[in-house]
Amino acid sequence: MLASNPSPVPDPARAVRPTHYGWYVVAAGTLCIFAGLGFGRFALGMLLPSMGASLGLSFSQMGLISTANFVGYLVAVLLCGKLSARFGARRLIGFALLLVGLSMLCIGASTKLLLIIVFYALTGMGSGMSNVSMMALVSAWFTSRSRGKAAGFIVIGSGFAIVIAGRLVPWLNGPDGQGWRLSWLVLGAIVMVVAAICYLILRDRPQDLGLEPEGGGHRSSPERSRAFFETEQVRPALIYHCAAIYFLFGFTYVIYATFVVTVMVQERGFSEAVAGNFWSWVGLLSLFSGPVFGGMSDRLGRKAALITVFSIQSLAYLLIAVNLPGLFLYLSIGFYGIVAWSIPSIMAALVADYAGPHRTVSVFGFITFIFGIGQIAGPYLAGVLAELSGSFSGSFYLAAGMAVLAALLSAALPGRTRLRQQS
Repeated sequence: MLASNPSPVPDPARAVRPTHYGWYVVAAGTLCIFAGLGFGRFALGMLLPSMGASLGLSFSQMGLISTANFVGYLVAVLLCGKLSARFGARRLIGFALLLVGLSMLCIGASTKLLLIIVFYALTGMGSGMSNVSMMALVSAWFTSRSRGKAAGFIVIGSGFAIVIAGRLVPWLNGPDGQGWRLSWLVLGAIVMVVAAICYLILRDRPQDLGLEPEGGGHRSSPERSRAFFETEQVRPALIYHCAAIYFLFGFTYVIYATFVVTVMVQERGFSEAVAGNFWSWVGLLSLFSGPVFGGMSDRLGRKAALITVFSIQSLAYLLIAVNLPGLFLYLSIGFYGIVAWSIPSIMAALVADYAGPHRTVSVFGFITFIFGIGQIAGPYLAGVLAELSGSFSGSFYLAAGMAVLAALLSAALPGRTRLRQQS
């Protein structure tokens, strides 16, 4: 008689393990970006038309409100490193989101343009501190093998916020658009709830809970890192090259995010509710942008991915600049949405490829500062151009031209950007 086969011995490597606490940090991080950037920044495009009409604001004044937000963001980028080192990421993120929520409540109660500008600058400061600190916290909780995936889930918080704001704000504003104050108050209250959730869940280090960072995998040797990264590849000109590309992204994408709803309402004759539905589609499509084009940059290289994304963005800007039938407006929204959050993730990977793990933070911090200057300049110049010409077409033509320039600068990047995928 043949002996029966023995029962298979369970493989401990295949055993189901409990969820690492780092993924709870990721969930809180998604909420952090959802509130701090999503509501704190990207809901403005939905609120500007009714605010402008109610307060009698000019296009340049509307652009100045947006610019104030980015000034605050830029200040926060400069201060965030020192504040995080002193108070810890958990406390800083909780405080920053609280600042975002409170300043949004104050905007809802303000009647003067100067007060709105001041409070929205404070919103920008809170957005900057919460965003930078949260992304740095991912590095503490995840090794290099899992860090990209974790950051990808966090970044989609902005997309969720756009989807919700596109539906919620028109409903709160009402058919006459006079409910914009209520919109600020409700959004600000939601941000404050998220601040409490993040403070309860987040921890500064996995060691605080007796854990090691999540993930594993290959790490390049220090010898290999020094052999490549202490070469001309990290010369200052290359850093400025990357900074110029990131500047152009900041300059162009924010023009669209700030004024596309205004164009649809004031120049194309759409109702605020219909325009909000369009903006919700941007948020929905943007949920795929980071994973899709981040994966493309892993497979085809950072240069090819950047050229592809900037080419698609230039089409999005051009299609809304030209007064064509509605189908082309739909295409513009679609093109913008599918690449919305892809550039920051690709640029972070590009900097890591060039600079190595020990220099990534400082180099990426510098190009983010330059990126912030682009975000400040873009909406203000777009508003001035629109006021001078009576239309936003010239502003979007400018954005399209700048996106083409970014694609050309991306094509001029040196190669060998896939060398550090395993580091």
